[in-house]
Amino acid sequence: MMDYKKYQAPPIFRFDERTWPGKRLTSAPTWCSVDLRDGNQSLVTPMSLEQKLDFFKLLLEIGFKEIEVGFPAASDTEFQFVRTLIERGLIPDDVTIQVLTQSRDAIIRRTIESLQGAKRAVVHLYNSTSPLQREVVFGKSKEEIKELAVFGAKLCQELAPKNFTFEYSPESFSQTEPEYAAEVCNAVLACWEGREVIINLPFTVESELPNVHADMVEYVCSRLHRRNEITVSLHAHNDRGTAVAATELCLLAGADRVEGTLFGNGERTGNADLITLAMNLYSQGIDPKLNFSEIDKAIEIYTAHTALPVHPRHPYAGELVFTAFSGSHQDAIRKGMANMKEKGGHWAVPYLPIDPMDVGRNYDPIIRVNSQSGAAASAYILEANYGISIPKAMQRVFGPMVTALSDSRGAELSPEDIYGLFKDKFINVNAPISLLEWEESHEGEASHVNAAVSQNGERRVVNGRGDGVLEAFCEGLAKTTGIAFDIKHYSQHALETGREARAITYIGISAGDAVVHFGAGVSRNITTSSVRAVCSALNMLLGG
Repeated sequence: MMDYKKYQAPPIFRFDERTWPGKRLTSAPTWCSVDLRDGNQSLVTPMSLEQKLDFFKLLLEIGFKEIEVGFPAASDTEFQFVRTLIERGLIPDDVTIQVLTQSRDAIIRRTIESLQGAKRAVVHLYNSTSPLQREVVFGKSKEEIKELAVFGAKLCQELAPKNFTFEYSPESFSQTEPEYAAEVCNAVLACWEGREVIINLPFTVESELPNVHADMVEYVCSRLHRRNEITVSLHAHNDRGTAVAATELCLLAGADRVEGTLFGNGERTGNADLITLAMNLYSQGIDPKLNFSEIDKAIEIYTAHTALPVHPRHPYAGELVFTAFSGSHQDAIRKGMANMKEKGGHWAVPYLPIDPMDVGRNYDPIIRVNSQSGAAASAYILEANYGISIPKAMQRVFGPMVTALSDSRGAELSPEDIYGLFKDKFINVNAPISLLEWEESHEGEASHVNAAVSQNGERRVVNGRGDGVLEAFCEGLAKTTGIAFDIKHYSQHALETGREARAITYIGISAGDAVVHFGAGVSRNITTSSVRAVCSALNMLLGG
């Protein structure tokens, strides 16, 4: 059995003065990508200098204005990357790079050294504050941990140019007593008078429900000195799988800024996914201030440089997120798309929170067919790819054929598979009865048809008379074959436009019972397509 009793819930935190539950997000936060630091250090093989430069360029194209580029004191590669960005002039004037440093003398000095010549930068200072870290990792008291933070803050103030912004993180904030976290942050703020300051509240280990994290953030925000002069930032990890939700609730609770990564990459379970966060805003009609209109390009660079996959069900970006296999979902999507085409207005398609075109996808893979799909799915594929709009009643006949084929193969069917099946079963079917030739004549309002068919290889003559060509042909064909039948369905449309356009006719016939057998005929001549459709339907009745 799983030994759940070895774990315990964290201490209860109550904050009854909370105001965030009644609020709503109305604008995008300030975004800071940490792909090149947190995302990079989590890789089995960290990025090379050239890969980091390529990824930096991608982040600029997406629209990030703040980018954490590394931990310069951690390695020569990290240090040289920062130097390369500065010395080659690769940082646009409206973009600020950010670097991370522990609150240790040598590391702070090396970090400031890496930034020489930078027009602007964020120096991100941190030290752990949670009881577990204080007692087990550092063996220090609350006062000693606060003194460590103050030491680093003073050294940064002494060494860094006046135009640099400072950021402080009480690392493991999510497991720190909120009142103590506020105390340490205020001690740091006292060292940074006259500076632009960011206080970052990281869920280093996501340990509570998102609403509790939001309470903690609102509590600390309400007790920070100079709150109106500073930026409160978030940095969520995904240990409980709710980093996106926690981040959104904490923005309601008063935070102004979000640190995260593309696709949620990062140490252990990763960071809050900036793509999901931004596109969630976008889907609500809010400008996210980031551009993911070429999502496949981002996926290509991300997977090439991180050697990590993007899950096919990843929100907004996965290969299958705009695809439905379920029959009921497919029918709803098809109707929603038709309604949008007819009426326009705000996007409103069942099961599709955004238009796939907005992230550079097209509509082709929205509906894909396997044994779980319904008749409407096959109809959508035929219409979208081949201009074939089969009648509703005919869909009920064709759908089970598609399901049976997919079942027999144990695989998804391609549009080519579905068209091939429809063509073989319904269009211009010529066995056991094949139309060899036919001609029509008219006498007053009456029509005459003289034709020849091959039935089981034997040539037979068809003569018929009726109020129209189709009635005349059916009357003659019934006499010739000895099969009495009635037309129960007739419809027709063009397959193309222009002078050479072909028509397709759908005909359903019944031989005196409730079963309707369908056939289709295709020809550039409308009457010929109808005659061929009758033969196809009769062949279906005969078990063709």
